[in-house]
Amino acid sequence: MSGARLAAVSERHRFDEARLADWLNRHVEGFGKDMRVRQFVGGASNPTFMLSTDAGDYVLRKKPPGQLLASAHQVDREYRVMAALRDTGVPVPVMRALCDDPDLIGTAFYVMDYLEGRIFRDATLPDLAPSERSAVYDQLNATLAALHSVDHRAVGLEDYGRPTGYFERQIARWTKQYRGAETERVRAMEALIAELPGRIPAEEAVAIAHGDYRLENVMFHPTEPRLIAVLDWELSTIGHPLADLGYNGFMWHSTSQSWGTLGGVDFATSGIPSEDEYVAAYCRRTGRSGIEDWSFYLGFAVFRLASISQGVYARALAGTTPNAGEAINGCPALAEQALALLRRYG
Repeated sequence: MSGARLAAVSERHRFDEARLADWLNRHVEGFGKDMRVRQFVGGASNPTFMLSTDAGDYVLRKKPPGQLLASAHQVDREYRVMAALRDTGVPVPVMRALCDDPDLIGTAFYVMDYLEGRIFRDATLPDLAPSERSAVYDQLNATLAALHSVDHRAVGLEDYGRPTGYFERQIARWTKQYRGAETERVRAMEALIAELPGRIPAEEAVAIAHGDYRLENVMFHPTEPRLIAVLDWELSTIGHPLADLGYNGFMWHSTSQSWGTLGGVDFATSGIPSEDEYVAAYCRRTGRSGIEDWSFYLGFAVFRLASISQGVYARALAGTTPNAGEAINGCPALAEQALALLRRYG
């Protein structure tokens, strides 16, 4: 992965490499000999490693060590959804093996083929020409539409999530997570928790929802503006497709460089589409005439990010994450933005 840094396996994430190599040789055809393990630095909440052998390179993703929330870091779900999508129009890496036995290397893990490509961390794509930027965003849009067009039952994902009541469950889930991590009263969060349930649109569309669909979580060909893999399926489920689109659409409102922002972009000359153009392209591809209450889908997406941000801050205060002394709570600002988006049209 171009731009991805590799380093020696950190002390916290070390495991029995000889035992792993023996298991992989028994479960992955042609795995190869002389396995070398390095760790990808930063980014993923699930520790990710490069496995290099004389036969080629693979990627291993595992749960983090320690006590975890039951609903978090579900690498088995990541493996399952990518394996199910292999023969669809959605580009995913080839899955090789899943091990749900925590005794082997300390946690459950899966192994997939390594892909050489580019991951764009800066959503403004400063190093690309306008025509390439246009192609990148068109590919991002087309791939999301392709994902939402897959029949989840036909690919064996009928029980991957409940098909109805998605937003009711999600609002309840992120409210509960927020309450569990609450460190101060955030006025905008209280307003969102009160208002969001009554704003849920009546439409019960159903699709495979990625849950974290944005430019940083897809990979492009090393030299062409062609999307070759959708990554980071940790939050995927059967849900409402417009939850993904709303989350993706936050890029046009975000001011966070780390999450992804299009602040300062001239949409007339850059090659990057405006928010309206991007949404219209998705609607064309999925047969929609338009989207009612777009402000709800945006507001919900940012409410979820605010809840996640509160959890990150609470863990930092508890000393369970690095740089705890520099922790800043991003929840209040995100909650204010979510509320403004939700109320944008009254």
